[in-house]
Amino acid sequence: MKLPASIEQYLNDTDVRLAHHPKLQKLFRNCFPNTLETTTKLLDDGTTFVFTGDIPAMWLRDSVEQVIHYVPFAKEDKELQRIIGGLIARQMFYINIDPYTNAFNETANDKHYRATDHCDLSPWMWERKYELDSLCFPVKLAYSFWRATGLNSVFDEASYQALNRVLQVIKTEQRHMEQSPYFFVRQTIQETETLQNDGKGMPVNYTGMTWSGFRPSDDACLFGYNIPSNMFAVVILGYIREIALEVFKDERMAERAEKLRKEIDYGIRTYGIVDHPKFGKIYAYETDGFGNYCLMDDAGTPGLLSIPYIGYVSAEDPIYQNTRRFALSFDNPFYFEGKFAKGIGSPHTPGGYVWHMALSMQALTSTDDQEIKELIDTLIATDADTGYMHEGFHPDNPADFSREWFAWSNSLFASLIVKAMDKGIV
Repeated sequence: MKLPASIEQYLNDTDVRLAHHPKLQKLFRNCFPNTLETTTKLLDDGTTFVFTGDIPAMWLRDSVEQVIHYVPFAKEDKELQRIIGGLIARQMFYINIDPYTNAFNETANDKHYRATDHCDLSPWMWERKYELDSLCFPVKLAYSFWRATGLNSVFDEASYQALNRVLQVIKTEQRHMEQSPYFFVRQTIQETETLQNDGKGMPVNYTGMTWSGFRPSDDACLFGYNIPSNMFAVVILGYIREIALEVFKDERMAERAEKLRKEIDYGIRTYGIVDHPKFGKIYAYETDGFGNYCLMDDAGTPGLLSIPYIGYVSAEDPIYQNTRRFALSFDNPFYFEGKFAKGIGSPHTPGGYVWHMALSMQALTSTDDQEIKELIDTLIATDADTGYMHEGFHPDNPADFSREWFAWSNSLFASLIVKAMDKGIV
């Protein structure tokens, strides 16, 4: 699609600012507008469909991160308001269809990633993996758009219904084993693609936190309480409280959101912090509330590395700093090093792969300008001369990578370069 005027102007300005670095200039010129140019469809009903790239479906999570770097430009740009406002409307429409679905079709075309999944698939659903973060990201986008533009028109009756459904699912999943209707079984030999215990997941204890079947990487949770996703829930429940009070004038909705926010935050602080023999107090990646923990980090957002990015605590938080040192060490089973890169990967991609998104997130959450510079240099050097970011790549051979067209990764890299330019680092 044709780029909105504010985005075209910004690209022209950055061409000048990055003229001293031709490769970075080219990467930014490719990555910053990639979502608008290749994965955005304006639909006749006034909504916007943003697919993920090489897959024709729209992920609630990915679609937010694909456009979030455009939000600051929307205040004075009617075209961007149409695009982002239309996406928010589409996300609310999908949540009202089913709040347990992570990825949707453009139409009710009955296309699915795996049509044999046992999970109550409908024609709208590309895949029905329940991921707590998939409910959090649309709230983040709607809130950010409202605060950036002053426009509350996105909070219509459908949004009101969707936000109430978000609250209800989060509350239900606090007692997943007793109250949840959700299940998911995929006929596969890979444990990361299905839930154990006849699709209900392994048992969890009540903690105040809320359950998630799958991680932001679309892999199954080992233990049901994913800590970074619960942190994100704490943040967006605060957003819902503000929206309820200032827009909908609904004190009951605000009270529900605040009660959930406090309960989940208590659960994180009580059950989500462990004493590591090397790093001290760190945040676990997952727990079941019975004393079992998963100590790792994954390249997907939200992850432990991205805690300041999602707004739970600042980058200076001492437990976060301990957790960051853990995540960027070999004590994290998904931290890898090679000749050209070192960083966090995921069980979602082949063993040993580092993710571009993890490198971008490491830089976005760093307080060290030298670390940021070095990470940007690594990102520039590992695009395999494609001019774009990818999903995972082998740190000894960046030409060995997954997903040639992955808009979320391009957008996150673009966000990093915007921040670096603003700080005078590049």
